[in-house]
Amino acid sequence: MLTPLGFSLLRHLADGQFHSGEDLAAKVGLTRARVSQVLKDAEAAGLALERIKGRGYRLTEAPDFLDAKKVQARLGVLAAERGVPFALGVEVVDQVDSTSSELMRRVQRRDVHGVALAAEWQTAGRGRRGRTWTAIAGGSLTFSLGWRFEQGAGFLAGLSLAIGVAVVRALEADGFRDIALKWPNDVIHRHMKVGGILIDLNGDALGPTTTVIGVGLNVRLPRAARADIHVPVTDLTTVAGKRAPPIDRNRLLAGLLAELASVLETYANEGFAPFAAEWQHRHAYQGKPVRLLLPDGATVTGKVAGVDASGALVLADGPRRARFLSGEITLRRA
Repeated sequence: MLTPLGFSLLRHLADGQFHSGEDLAAKVGLTRARVSQVLKDAEAAGLALERIKGRGYRLTEAPDFLDAKKVQARLGVLAAERGVPFALGVEVVDQVDSTSSELMRRVQRRDVHGVALAAEWQTAGRGRRGRTWTAIAGGSLTFSLGWRFEQGAGFLAGLSLAIGVAVVRALEADGFRDIALKWPNDVIHRHMKVGGILIDLNGDALGPTTTVIGVGLNVRLPRAARADIHVPVTDLTTVAGKRAPPIDRNRLLAGLLAELASVLETYANEGFAPFAAEWQHRHAYQGKPVRLLLPDGATVTGKVAGVDASGALVLADGPRRARFLSGEITLRRA
């Protein structure tokens, strides 16, 4: 497990140059043996480290560490380009159990509307239906955004789908192609998962409601990490291609937050309806025969007819149509 001390060492190695164990130990106040152990933990977390006797250590793929000031500066540029200010606060932490869990804890004490929290490393990242979200230190983009709505949970049924539209828009604006969506909350590329969305709610049935919107994206996912994931996955580095420049995670995070803020403001006024057609256009399974696996183990088959104004999936079986709500089913290709 990576600790704040581990991240301190990694920042010293972020220049991609060799640093001796003695030099690193002196900089962070550890023994050389402890430095060696911490760097072994970094390798276990997915970072590629090279050791050469007499020269020391270096990161073969030095991560571009997230920097709240750089993200805020980029948000300022985007606001000027669009003529719309983004009233967002950005925080970056090295380690947290889950960015969404942390914001949900804060909800009990203060307003988190417009607060974005990103983490380099999550010790207990959460996915849909209680699954663990696998992330790589320096190779993932995991963040959550708090947003307050005057309406209740029923109005927010299609929120995760609208968020998916925002994520794909932001990725396309940053040059990524062939990104699609999979109902209800997956971001995919050629039927391989590249990211996911998780929505937590806190509030009364009729409102107001505070939401915490969690987004996780694979930026650089090593082959060993992919073997531990139960679905086909890919990463944005693969999507971009070998000739593409390295992905700037700070720039990408700013673009995602700007698009999310825009979509959330529209959703607060009009709900999911303005996004339904675009979501269906981006749905990789639109019009295709599928098998739906229900939580109780039963299955339903049919053709995806789309989604309704609330975000429910509509499945057609001949003349009959049935709708399914987010969180109750898993979508599988037929």
